[in-house]
Amino acid sequence: MRDMRRRKASKRRQELFRKYIKWGIAVILVFAIILVVGKVKKSDGSAEGTESVNAPELLSNMVVGTTDELNSSTEADNNGAEEVDKEVDYYVAHETDSTVRLGDEIDSGYAIVIDEETGEIVAEKNSRERMSPASMTKVLTVLVAAEHITEEQLDDTIVISQEAIDFAFSNGCSNAGFIAGETVTVRDLFYATILPSGGEAAGQLAMYVAGSTEAFADMMNEKLAELGCGETSHFTNCVGIYGEDHYSTVYDIAMIMKAAMDNEICRPVLSAHVYTTTLTEQNPEGLVCSNWFLRRIEDKMESGEVIGAKTGYVDQAGSCSTSLGQGENGKTYICVTGSASSSWACIYDHVYLYGTYGK
Repeated sequence: MRDMRRRKASKRRQELFRKYIKWGIAVILVFAIILVVGKVKKSDGSAEGTESVNAPELLSNMVVGTTDELNSSTEADNNGAEEVDKEVDYYVAHETDSTVRLGDEIDSGYAIVIDEETGEIVAEKNSRERMSPASMTKVLTVLVAAEHITEEQLDDTIVISQEAIDFAFSNGCSNAGFIAGETVTVRDLFYATILPSGGEAAGQLAMYVAGSTEAFADMMNEKLAELGCGETSHFTNCVGIYGEDHYSTVYDIAMIMKAAMDNEICRPVLSAHVYTTTLTEQNPEGLVCSNWFLRRIEDKMESGEVIGAKTGYVDQAGSCSTSLGQGENGKTYICVTGSASSSWACIYDHVYLYGTYGK
């Protein structure tokens, strides 16, 4: 009997041992699953001590200003790794063995013609040399403003300030014709800045966006750096007032023009031939704004079409213009010239350049 009881007791101990083993294995498996799931979550969430870096993706459409490079970079601090994603648009054009060196065939001292699709510099003349951009500056003015508002804000109303009127008058700027105390729309300011090159419109637009023309100039220089033009261009004002520290190159202006024509707010402004501002008590019929460059050159082009443009002039630098147009061959070009002897000489230079290189 004692032997039988011992065998039963031994059998129970063995059964209990096997149960403990089974429970132990089950517990270990549960912990293992928890650890695996935790690691997966950490790898997806960039856990402390890990670093996630996406290699830059260089898009294939390397045209003037549409070479988009998406950079994903990581910055680590003492509290762990923090992922910072940045999207940067670089606007570039390149010379080739076929790039033509322009000379006396044009009146302008500076020029560049760029194939928009390929980014090829088709022809150039002192295109990287410093020059005064004059009112071509205002292309960057509307671009910066457009990037800091929504399309809905175009219909917001603004009262023209005496400060904006004084800003234009004291700097000898051309004016659109707004009067202090007049209530206009933000859209009116965009068109009045470009078509008649209104200094008071540009000044009021800058104040609306940045609070002051000085703060807006800082924003303009930040944008120049984003476009890759920060080393060769520097703007001190939003209208193009001449100064030693206000300079650019026709190459940089071409990059700015491309960026502006890519912008949904700026493109229709730069392409408009005529625009009438809001009817107000001060201007009951509105102000009729005209882009004289577009209206004059359309009769001179034997073929092709200039789609958008902005002119400029200062005594110290002569006449200049930036334009985007289509040649007879159906290709789109960006053309910028500077330091022409007159506004008509500037227009005829663009006619010649489109007619010669757009065949």
